[in-house]
Amino acid sequence: EYGEQVLTDHPCAHVNRGRMDAVQIAAFMKEQGTEVVADATHPYAKVVTDNIRQAAETAGVRYLRLDRDKIQGGTAAGGPVQAAGDAGAKNIPETPAEKHYFEDTAACVKALANTSGNILLTTGSKELSAYMADPKVRDRVIGRVLPGKESIEICENCGLPGKRIIAMQGPFSLEMNLALIHSYDIKIMVSKLSGSTGGFFEKEAAAAKAGIPLYIIGRPQNSEGMSFEEICGELYGYLNEPKRKISLIGCGMGHLWSLTGEAREALEKADLVFGAKRLLADLKVEKESWPYYLAKDIIPVLKEKKGDAAVLFSGDSGFYSGAAKMHLAIKEAIEEGMPAELRIYPGISSVSNLAALFGVSWEDARIFSTHGKGTYEDWGGKLLWTIKTNKKTFLLLSGVKDLNTIGNMLKENGLDGCRVLAGYQMSYPEQELLYLDADKCVERTEEGLYALFIINENAGAPSVSCGLPDEAFIRAKVPMTKEEVREASISKLFLKSDSVVYDIGSGTGSIAVEIASLSPDITVYAIERKPEAVELIKQNAAKFGLKNIKVVEGYAPEALKDLPAPTHAFIGGSGGNMNEIVETLLEKNPCIRVCANAVSLETLEELKALETAFEVEDFRLVQLAAVRTGKVGSYTMMKAENPVWICTFNGKTVGR
Repeated sequence: EYGEQVLTDHPCAHVNRGRMDAVQIAAFMKEQGTEVVADATHPYAKVVTDNIRQAAETAGVRYLRLDRDKIQGGTAAGGPVQAAGDAGAKNIPETPAEKHYFEDTAACVKALANTSGNILLTTGSKELSAYMADPKVRDRVIGRVLPGKESIEICENCGLPGKRIIAMQGPFSLEMNLALIHSYDIKIMVSKLSGSTGGFFEKEAAAAKAGIPLYIIGRPQNSEGMSFEEICGELYGYLNEPKRKISLIGCGMGHLWSLTGEAREALEKADLVFGAKRLLADLKVEKESWPYYLAKDIIPVLKEKKGDAAVLFSGDSGFYSGAAKMHLAIKEAIEEGMPAELRIYPGISSVSNLAALFGVSWEDARIFSTHGKGTYEDWGGKLLWTIKTNKKTFLLLSGVKDLNTIGNMLKENGLDGCRVLAGYQMSYPEQELLYLDADKCVERTEEGLYALFIINENAGAPSVSCGLPDEAFIRAKVPMTKEEVREASISKLFLKSDSVVYDIGSGTGSIAVEIASLSPDITVYAIERKPEAVELIKQNAAKFGLKNIKVVEGYAPEALKDLPAPTHAFIGGSGGNMNEIVETLLEKNPCIRVCANAVSLETLEELKALETAFEVEDFRLVQLAAVRTGKVGSYTMMKAENPVWICTFNGKTVGR
């Protein structure tokens, strides 16, 4: 009980208080799944030591005995860090050296005869003859002796040539020992159990860092027991069992020659391999393998099977690859208790390979993929915008149909002057480098893997603000929000590059066109109830090549209910349903940003009532009156436009 009281609490220490005999201790060990026991009881507590030793033998558990008065390699109090002094203490490695003890020099020589590699002998010159007498040892000895005449003569008389004599005065630091080990390609170090005065701890630390064994002449005085440091060294192997390695490998073009050296080494060392059938076949994987590339299929196998594993991905692990999702899934499994070390090895991407094949740079290219991205309706608008605004666009395609579609897109949008550099079946025997134009893209029929560079020398910089003139739009007799009001209203919406916008009462679609032109990632729903206006919106969207405008014919608010939630809304016309429209908008997104225009006093009254009716935030009203100049004969006259009220507000949420 007293022992339990004086122990310091620690999250990794669990105290079991009470007497146990050998049978009870053995049962306790089996219950705990014990692999090794360290007997740290009092040196004179012979009965309990006998019980622990007997219990360990019964339970099949390894037994270690602590000698409290022993330091590692000596008998004085303290330990290697304390005894090594300032030079060695800060460099003691976490992994202990592999040590072998021998009663005398003869026993050590006998053991060395069954080894290979150079031997660094640090025991001086007096015992040198015993090593040089054994033909299996003599030619491997590097002798470190004092730089005196007597020592050198002993070396020469024993037949140790000068090129294998190190005549230096100690003490030797860890760094000096390491330098000699590396310089002479030492595989084994021999030392006496000389303690700190003889530099033993620096030798031990150097052997540990170099990963070579240390052969020690002279056993500890109480050979039954071990020092605290020695026991910790023995326990190290139990507490720090190497974790399995899981490697996520980008396979480049899919052949061994296109893997990085590190990736190839990781693949060669793996016991289990996962990947698509094509990759397993192309890389000629002959190990235990599964044609899996999804985490839900791979992780159960990893939990069932032992050994290092490799998961293969085509191309580069960070370039339109499944490696990112796989990394997250396996990392989660590791956090839940599956012990493993996880690493990603990048591969050669299609973009860098294609650029190298054509001798072009790709640092100024926009990267785009249609592979796995749905139909042309899903990606066509964004791709068109990308090609129009960039001189160089790189594309990964799903197949020849995508190539045909892109050819037609270029022709229909006045981009048939673009050059297309295509890589077909890159890295395969049927590889081709193709110089295409829009017509040849349409005519191509060979199915396979395609990657493209589309070069548009006439690309224009993308728009960063609105400001199209009124004359740019197809008008007919449908009302349109005028240029100055459009600019002010859109700027007050505070749009983001990926906003979802409702243009309610869209009219000719001028607001929708201006907003959609700002970013291909903006989606605009143009809601309009008049059929003739709906046609005008479609015509204007087509005129400006905008695929991110979705035209919705119907009355608001009913027409809004099945649409995705908006981030922003512009109300150009409400048809007398202002309250109902705003209520629907706030239901779909309580944090929405709204801008509404009013020309009549009646609509202005509706807008003013919104602030109290819905308790919206940041409510503002601004009147905008624009005057334009025009020529009347030889005179420049001013013509006033109708004044417009611009109302803006944010939705309100609890705790906002």
